Amino acid sequence: MKFKQLFSKIQLKGLELKNRVIFPAMGTKMADTQGYVTQQLIDYHVARVKGGCGLNIVEVCSVHAPSAPAKFLNISDDKFIPGLRKMADAIREAGGKSSLQLWQGGLAVSGDSSAMVILPSDMPVSPEYTIPGASIEVIDEVVQAFGAAARRAVEAGFDCVEIHSAHNYMLHSFLSPALNHRQDEYGGSFENRCRFPLAVIREIRNNVPGEMPIFMRVDAHDDYLEGGLTIEDTIAYCKLAKEAGVDVLDVSRGNIITAAIKYEVPPVDIPQGFNVDNAAQIRAEVGLPTIAVGRINEPQLAEDILAADKADMVVIGRAQLADPEFCNKAMAGLEDEIVRCVGCNQGCFDGFCDPNQPYITCLRNPALGREREMELQKTTAPKKVLIAGGGMGGLHAAITLKHRGHHPILCEATDTLGGQFLLAGVAPRKEEMTAAAVWEGGEARRVGVEIRLNTPVTPALIEEIKPDAAIIAIGAESIIPAIPGVNLPHVSNSHDVLKGKVKPKGHVVVVGGGLVGLEVAELLAEKEHQKVTVVEMNREVAADLGQLRKICVMENIYMAGITPMVEAKCISIEEGKVVVEHGGKLQEIACDSVVIAIGVRSTPTKALEEQCEAMGIPCHVVGDALKARRALNAIAEADHAARAL
Repeated sequence: MKFKQLFSKIQLKGLELKNRVIFPAMGTKMADTQGYVTQQLIDYHVARVKGGCGLNIVEVCSVHAPSAPAKFLNISDDKFIPGLRKMADAIREAGGKSSLQLWQGGLAVSGDSSAMVILPSDMPVSPEYTIPGASIEVIDEVVQAFGAAARRAVEAGFDCVEIHSAHNYMLHSFLSPALNHRQDEYGGSFENRCRFPLAVIREIRNNVPGEMPIFMRVDAHDDYLEGGLTIEDTIAYCKLAKEAGVDVLDVSRGNIITAAIKYEVPPVDIPQGFNVDNAAQIRAEVGLPTIAVGRINEPQLAEDILAADKADMVVIGRAQLADPEFCNKAMAGLEDEIVRCVGCNQGCFDGFCDPNQPYITCLRNPALGREREMELQKTTAPKKVLIAGGGMGGLHAAITLKHRGHHPILCEATDTLGGQFLLAGVAPRKEEMTAAAVWEGGEARRVGVEIRLNTPVTPALIEEIKPDAAIIAIGAESIIPAIPGVNLPHVSNSHDVLKGKVKPKGHVVVVGGGLVGLEVAELLAEKEHQKVTVVEMNREVAADLGQLRKICVMENIYMAGITPMVEAKCISIEEGKVVVEHGGKLQEIACDSVVIAIGVRSTPTKALEEQCEAMGIPCHVVGDALKARRALNAIAEADHAARAL
């Protein structure tokens, strides 16, 4: 076995895990509105258990009824035990071990107006209203609630429990001097700030068997919180927690009230394994088995962390969302077949935050959250399927069709597979996206998809191939606005810059402040060391980015010295300048080059659709060819089309 450290057993008090891989507690929105377990949530966990994971930590579970928000798991009453038992039993029957994460969310429950918000100190939220700090009675009530929840977790059959003492949730908020301004026995000194979390730990220990290990998630330190916890504070707290009954440390990072939230669900902009050294330091000083967390999405990286004795276990979270068979493939030496997480955050974090999305999903794995209904079925009637376009959507459709037993013929107009996703990886910090696009093309070849490069799909080609069905995934093309001067020699479009076809010189004005415009700006500023100004007609730049990627991109825009100008409409482009309307007045920006990056529009598909209709061929238009959006949409639609045939 190649990854011997990663897939070795570990004993944690009375619990033996078959390997060192931890599937962490991640919000899914798969609980029902009252907090009960659903079959969907069970299927989601069981898929990762069958994929070889060592321990599944079930997402945050509310311990305190008055502060339990809707759509979060709940364990504040005995009535929740049967559903939780069903989940623990299903995980066990599939060959796995389970933990339940006990949680009181503090400020995080404020999204549900019916849930009680519990804070250590008064927090003004408007001139008229202040959320009061918790009373002694409420603190005592929550301590007892944690203990009762631990008892229920044992009764439900979980193998261990995890206390959430990080991310600005209630326990962490009491610990942090940046958030806890109390003047009583629960505030002020370090000892006083530890009083409530330690009482919770002792109460939980009193309600679980002596041989059941208690895990605790902690922040390594308080990022972006002035006067917050240092790593030395965290170490001192963990030593006290060890005495109180904690057996395993799960070292995370980030908080929900500052830009440090980017570390909770770190996007592609954050380096892989960025928090490992913090975990190693805490482990060395506290002397407890420790879990390393933070963009560990490669089996070799996980193996190296364990081999270097920096941690005892590793969290592999979103990597198992992207590929539930991650562990099995790595164990079998098939790591090249793993579908890699690319840190896009589109389906997991952005999907969790989007009220219009019923549950999380994944760009690389459209079956996430629908594991039972989307189990791949072999066809009984193989079809010849023409796929127009070799981007991520077309490739995914081709691979899915091939696995189902169809004969896909994928035609790509250029000499390269991967489409816009391949181009996306040219931007700073996004190399993993290029790697994913290259992998998708390689996987299509590996499974035997018939691929024809330099072959644009035309009505004549459809007539020649005579497919049984067609999937049109030809993407989108750059919008070139009707701005006077747009055809001047010093003007180029964003895609040509990213492809390296054009290298703007001198001071560059980028017209368009969406994701692509900012990526071009960064590329020019960081790699070419050029002065860049971004002109955006709307009220903000990066409006099409998810929250965490936006934080990272904007921080890097600032550090690179790029100047964004918002509510500025480009009126004309002339030699040596761009004229914009800004603040109701015309303004000239001196420049040497201009890059147009105002977006894309769907490539026309009418002729192809009409040819298919004339021949009676079912035709599915997917992705940007249907409507210009994100790769998440393209792959999901391609997957649906491939499964429908």
